[in-house]
Amino acid sequence: MPNKKSAEKRMRSSAAKAERNRGVKSRVRTLEKKFRGVAAEGNKEGAVEAMRVTVSALDKAVKNGVLNRSTVNRKKSRLAKVIATGA
Repeated sequence: MPNKKSAEKRMRSSAAKAERNRGVKSRVRTLEKKFRGVAAEGNKEGAVEAMRVTVSALDKAVKNGVLNRSTVNRKKSRLAKVIATGA
């Protein structure tokens, strides 16, 4: 346990941020899985819509500092590649 008041506060705020980040990451992973499922079915329109929602969530995660910009760019590129190769 922390010995200083500021350390206690830092511990609380770190826990709150970790909880928030966990939710965002979970949502992003879920959206990616949904996208890949729709793309595997061959539903092009559905895949494009699912990609739009997923990319939006990824960009919001970067804006809030949950994910790194390079990681998100790589993920978006791979999602686009799935559609380009004939979803």
